[in-house]
Parts: sequence; C-alpha cells; structure tokens
Amino acid sequence: MAQRVAVNEGSKRTSRVRVAVRLRPYMDKQDDKGEGPCVRGLGPQKLEIINWRNATETLQYQFDVFHGEETTQQEVFLTSVKPTLPHILNGQNASVFAYGPTGAGKTHTMLGSQEQPGVIPRAVREVFNLVGAQEKGQDGWEYSVGMSYLEIYNEKVLDLLSPGSQDLPIREDKDRNILIPGLTHTSLSSFADFDTHFIPASLNRTTASTKLNQRSSRSHAILLIKVVKSQRGPPHRQQTGKLYLVDLAGSEDNRRTENRGIRLKESGAINLSLFTLSKVVDALNAGAGGRVPYRDSKLTRLLQDSLGGSAHSVMITNIAPEYRYYFDTFTALNFAAKSKQIVNRPFVRETLLAPTIAPGKRAREEQEAGGSSEPQTKKSKEVKKAEQSPSQSIHPHGSPDSSVLERLLALEKMMMGSAERERLSLLQTVAQSRKEIQMLKEKQKELEDKAKMFNKQSEATESESKDALLFKTDLPPLHRKQSTAAKPRKQQAVVTPLQVSQVQPLQQCALVCKPSQLLDKKKKRVQTEVGEGKENGGVDPGVINWESHLDSALLEQSRKKILQTLNSGSLKELKSLQLIGDKKAKLIMGWREFNGHFTQLEDLRKIEGITAKRFSSFIKANILSSMGK
Repeated sequence: MAQRVAVNEGSKRTSRVRVAVRLRPYMDKQDDKGEGPCVRGLGPQKLEIINWRNATETLQYQFDVFHGEETTQQEVFLTSVKPTLPHILNGQNASVFAYGPTGAGKTHTMLGSQEQPGVIPRAVREVFNLVGAQEKGQDGWEYSVGMSYLEIYNEKVLDLLSPGSQDLPIREDKDRNILIPGLTHTSLSSFADFDTHFIPASLNRTTASTKLNQRSSRSHAILLIKVVKSQRGPPHRQQTGKLYLVDLAGSEDNRRTENRGIRLKESGAINLSLFTLSKVVDALNAGAGGRVPYRDSKLTRLLQDSLGGSAHSVMITNIAPEYRYYFDTFTALNFAAKSKQIVNRPFVRETLLAPTIAPGKRAREEQEAGGSSEPQTKKSKEVKKAEQSPSQSIHPHGSPDSSVLERLLALEKMMMGSAERERLSLLQTVAQSRKEIQMLKEKQKELEDKAKMFNKQSEATESESKDALLFKTDLPPLHRKQSTAAKPRKQQAVVTPLQVSQVQPLQQCALVCKPSQLLDKKKKRVQTEVGEGKENGGVDPGVINWESHLDSALLEQSRKKILQTLNSGSLKELKSLQLIGDKKAKLIMGWREFNGHFTQLEDLRKIEGITAKRFSSFIKANILSSMGK
C-alpha cells in the first residue's frame, strides 16, 4: 500500500511558464509589391512586427528565447527543452507544447524528419540518457520508463497506440491528478523500443490537406512519457515524473482555408478548444481566485498541470513571416505574451511502499509472538508502571515544574473553553435562526389562508352584486314570476271555498292573458329571425330594453373599456372577457392584425361565428360584469 509523503518546504517553489518563439523561413516568393516579411527578430529575445493600425510603426515583443529563421532543431531543443528534463527524474512533471496558426511549422518543430528530428525524439532520447547515467551511478534507485500516446479529435480522446478504441473519459483521482482510464501504457526499455511504438502510432493521427497546408493536423496530439523511480532498500520510496509533449493543431480562418463539410467541422472543434485555452490563460492572469475554465474543453482539462498546475512548462510559439499570416501571427504573439505571465507550482510526487513479508516468515513470527505472549504482557505492565511512577513522583517534589504545568493546563482549558463557548453560541444562533424561519413560515401560511378566505368572500360578494344587478335590470319579468310563485295559497283559497262563483273570472282572465302571451312569443320570434338574417347592420332591440335601465355615462364608459380591450388586449386579456374563449380570442387577434383596430363594438360581428344574438349577449354580459366589479 502506498502512502502520500509530504514534501519539504524547500522543494515547494514556483516556476513561470517559459515561452520561446520560433519564426519559420519565408516559404513563398516575394510579393508583387515587394513587401517582404511582416515580422523580424531584433536579438536572442526580442522581435518586432508591423503595427496593422499604422504601417509606419512596429510593435516589439520580448520572450525568454527567440529562434530565427536559420535556427536548427538541435538549437531549439538545447536552449528551450533540455533544461526541463532532469525534473522528471526527481518526481516532478514537465510539459512542452507547440502553439501557433496552421502552416507555421508546429509539427515540424515537435516531430521533425528523419534527417532533422524534432523535440519529441530528442527529448525521449535525452530521458533514456539521464536514466542510464543514474543507473550507472548505482545510487540505490530503480527506473522504469513507459509511454502513452493520444489525440483529441472533434472533442474525442482517442488512443493512438490502440486505433480501434472509442472515446476515452477523463477522470481526476483523490490527489487531483488527471487520469484517462483505458489509455494504453507501454513499457519502454530503450529508445529503439520507443521508435517501434511511436512511428506506427503517429501514422494513426488524423491529418488532411487544406488550402494553406498540404498535411494539416486535424487533431491535438499528446505524448506522455512516465518515469517511475523506486528505492531498492527501506523506506522503499517511489517518485513518479511525467513528461507531456503536445503538438497542438493550428487555428484556422475558414475564409482562407475554404474548408467544407468534415474539414469545417474539424476546424470548428480546433478553434473552440484553442479559444478555451485562451480563456484559461486570461483567467490565470486575472488571478483573484476566480474560476478557471479547465473543464470547458478536453484539451485544457489535460493541460491543467501545464498551465497553472504543477509542471515545469515550456511553450514554443511558431509564427510565419508572410503577410497573409499577419493577423494569425499577431494573435499568436499576444497569446504568448499572456502565457509567459502564468506561474506554476511544481512539487515532488513521492509515495512510500509498504514492505512485503513472505507468508512462511509471517507465520513463524506469529507463532513466536503467540508462544511468548505471557512474558510480553508482564513486560508491558512493568513498563506502564515505570512510566506512571515518575509522573507521580514529579508533582509533589518539583513545585516550580508543577506550577508551570498548572498554568499551562489552565491556559489550555481557557482556550478550549473559549472555543467551546464560541461553538455553543454559534449553535444557539443557528437554532434561533431556525425558529425564526419556522415562525415566518407559519405567519406566511396564515396570511395565505386569510388571502384565500378574502378571495372567496370577494367572489361571493361579486356574485351577489351581479344577481342583484340582474334583478334590477329584469324587474318586470322577474316580478311576474315572483308573484305567481310566491302566492300558491291564493289558488287554494280561491279554488276550495268558492268553486262556483270564481270559475268565470278565472276563465276570462285566461282568455285575456293567452292572446297577449301568444303575441309576445311571436314578437320574440320575429326579432330573433330579423337579428339572425342581418349580417352587420342594425342594433338588437333586446339590447335597448336592458340598456334603458342603466346610466348612460356608465354604459358609455363600459363600452369604451371593452373596445379598448378588443383593440390592445393580449390573448389572456381577450380570454378574460365574457363569452370569449381561446378560439374567439385568436380570431379577434387575427382580424386585428389584418384589418386594424375596431372602430366600434358592432365591428365584432364581422368575426366568424359571432351573430347578432351572440353579440348582444356578449355586450350585456361584459357591461354588467364591468359594473359589478
């Protein structure tokens, strides 16, 4: 079992991200205007680029190292990469990644060619040289080297050593180390062994041809070299160092690359991940403990140690001198200038391995321990007595020491008591706040119940007022119904004692009343027939009968209010009108969009399905409801 070991404070130090800029040679012929390159070096650390706002001015940048057009692969490796490699053998992490626009030479810097190998083969060879030198020194440590190789293609993590694998997840262990479960880890014994695995895996990386680059990388490639250093003897310490070698895909302007289809989707994923990388750099430079969006992209998730983490990081920014790459070069230089301000905090990853005991030896030790159990218990009791006797003899004889101890104990009790009092007061305040919250909830519930009761009472009073208003408006018919229904005993009094004398008056009344009732029914039928036959003209006489009982000012105000709702009301407000449902409200809004506002209420008859009778009922119900409110 491995245990985490604390690192000495002396080894905890900060390390700033080292930024090197490499300018590739001028690839194209001179422009017709003879403008030449847009950027040039001013020394081993300085360069300048033309200011796009004013062509007569230049902008100067200063970095850790500037590699000009004639710099060789060997010089790039020796000045920028090699100084960080010894940290891996001491249990620390290191990271080297190439950044820049498409066609600027990132893959050439990292991989190179057979004649001019790049950073990756030279760094791996140097790691094996360092391991070999340590093993020859016989310092009591054993070394093991392994590799993993992956690419991030369209935000999918793919294993290049196992081409048939699917998208791999990214996890984080309890010590906040980034892990990829299922990623192939291959043990290496020499650089030749590395070549046999790395070259076929590099061919599995996704590349394609674009207008700006014949062999453009369509994914971010990350090579992980892991060095485990184990101590042969006790206390069996183990240190683990990792080297990340990252070849980033270049940012692309699709207007110039003319990407279509799959290429366009690939460039979108590349640009999005690089944009997230720039947000991470901005957040790290802002400081103030803000959120750093490592999880917004899988690239930044894997580079979490390299940027603001626990690795010694080197960024090689590749730029192009041609004017058609001007804005890409300008953006890359600004990103590099921001990146060199990032500070990492490397530390040693060291664990202790528990020594393993053979089963036969463990059984013998247990038997020996069991056979001498009684003497051991006697010895332990004697040791306890011996420990207790000095402590008992110190207090009576050593008065100065005892007074000092008493003062220390009193001080400790006082400090513990203050902490305990603070804890109790905190608990009391929490309990009191909970009680207050509960009381507020109860008061809120009471107020809600009162509001519900008030709403019910207001609804009841409104219904009563509506009934009373209807009673006043329909006074004649309701008066007749009430008189006939309220005096049933008069018929019994008339029929029972005076059967002979009152038959004729009743018959005459019936003869007089029947023709009037027939006339009223005929009038009503004629009125309904005339109202239904009219399409858009005339006023229903039934409306005049009940309108005559109302105040003209209130009536006019109610009609204007209804007209305003019809002209400017929303769907919900239209549905709040009496006798207007969802369908009619939508028809009104559609008619209003095509024909404009209603000039008068009678225009409502132009809506499909609203007859004269329905219109009169609508006017009556809405005016009475508005007056009831």
